[in-house]
Amino acid sequence: MLANIGVPGLILVVLLALIIFGPKKLPEIGKAAGQTLREFKDSTRSLTNDATDEINEVKSIVQGEKKEEVK
Repeated sequence: MLANIGVPGLILVVLLALIIFGPKKLPEIGKAAGQTLREFKDSTRSLTNDATDEINEVKSIVQGEKKEEVK
């Protein structure tokens, strides 16, 4: 979706934000948006790591059971 905006669209969005929020408020909004994105990425990474750990744990249990059946 963002790939379709292009440079002219991006400039338009920045100008509208500048007009609506003003030059003093814009850096605060950008900082808050950046922090929100960072927290979202960290949460996503944490959930992915937890799921990967669970999958690996189940995989090792299943492989251990298969080795016992072979004996």
